[in-house]
Amino acid sequence: MASDTLTGAPSADAEISGLDALEIAGRQQTTTRVALLWSATWPKLAALAIAIGVWQLVVWSGWKPPYSLPGPVTVGQELLRQAGGGQLWQGIATTLRRAALGYVFSVGVGLLVGLAVARFRVLRAAIGSMITALQTMPSIAWFPLAILLFELSEKAIFFVVVLGAAPSIANGVISGVDYVPPLLVRAGRNLGARGLNLYRYVVAPAALPAIVAGLKQGWAFSWRSLMAGELIVVGISTTSLGAQLTYARELSDAPWLLSTMIVILVVGLLVDAAFGAADKAIRRRWGVLDQAGN
Repeated sequence: MASDTLTGAPSADAEISGLDALEIAGRQQTTTRVALLWSATWPKLAALAIAIGVWQLVVWSGWKPPYSLPGPVTVGQELLRQAGGGQLWQGIATTLRRAALGYVFSVGVGLLVGLAVARFRVLRAAIGSMITALQTMPSIAWFPLAILLFELSEKAIFFVVVLGAAPSIANGVISGVDYVPPLLVRAGRNLGARGLNLYRYVVAPAALPAIVAGLKQGWAFSWRSLMAGELIVVGISTTSLGAQLTYARELSDAPWLLSTMIVILVVGLLVDAAFGAADKAIRRRWGVLDQAGN
């Protein structure tokens, strides 16, 4: 480093060079973040452009009349019109409230059942296969029973959402606990972890990736169950997304129908992005995420 020959202090040129180096490093870091963001965004934009292009080609082919299969521009205009009013946002709020309530309850049930089955062999032998059977049960098959038990009500939808999501979450917990290395459990016990502390500090962190995967799958099942419920139990709400799908079909309003389907798809993509961020954070914490962020 250059310094003043009399005082030994760093020269002004050296100080300026140091500030320039910091500025250049900051710019490089910003450029890297922009590049990472673009690398994660452009494939999604390309896929969206291809999907819209294929959609428009199908419309131009004349396979279906425009009143049955409108083009992207018509549906986009309808979506903007719906967004400008209050009905769409009320429907989103109603559907998300139901989804959040059912999913949170499903998470609680799934975690408790999964931990209990994973810990006690008797429970695993008794209901382990039943959980998988419940997971494979189509959600729509539960609605006749739900309507008999709770009539056409919010409780019927809640019942089916929980039955659709909780088994997937429980299976995720069971799988995660099963794949925890026994050596890690023994090490935790040697360090004094027993009972709940063993699960809290050793088993749960080790099983976290599988648990997050189960939570993600549980959300997918709950969202599908909710949409099926709102399509069937229409009378209790005139603003939910499922009810709007039904009304659009009854009125033969294809732009309204397709725009509502796009909203449902976007909600699913946003939730998937949230789970993807959680999974990336876990992989980064575990040191299995490369420098490119993949």
